[in-house]
Amino acid sequence: MDYVLRQATPDDAEAVVLMHTLAHEECYPHLLSPAFFAARRQAVPERVARRRNHLDVEDPRILAVDANNEVVGFADAGPGRDEDGPVPLELYSIYLLGRAQGMGLGTALLGAAIGESPAYLWVLEDNVRAQAFYRRLGFRPDGRRGLLPPEWEGLPEMRMVRAGQ
Repeated sequence: MDYVLRQATPDDAEAVVLMHTLAHEECYPHLLSPAFFAARRQAVPERVARRRNHLDVEDPRILAVDANNEVVGFADAGPGRDEDGPVPLELYSIYLLGRAQGMGLGTALLGAAIGESPAYLWVLEDNVRAQAFYRRLGFRPDGRRGLLPPEWEGLPEMRMVRAGQ
């Protein structure tokens, strides 16, 4: 599959939200309830409005677009949000549709969003595939754990850090 990486704009908000929704449905059906996914679908209009603001910044908001000009992945990063953040940069999220996985696109997205910089991220404790991906790219658990908010059904997550060289 051919793809292009580019900075997202507020005009991409709907495509990003729809791709993000589908990526969650593909990645987490064993972790989240059908009610969760129904609520996410119902909230698409509000999520698009919020996403427009999120995309209207200079921080990396990187899209992967396929040959049909469809968004198949994204990654975003910026200043760390944790008071005890181990490094200043946080990878907020990275998602790919299933059809775009396994061909190096995730690594390319991560590189475009944070380069080789020290960074940290949060990953679901039960997302072993994502943890393995991050480990290959130098991230390690730092022992910090948390729970997602109730609208995310309180799933446990852990923090991973890639320290500087």
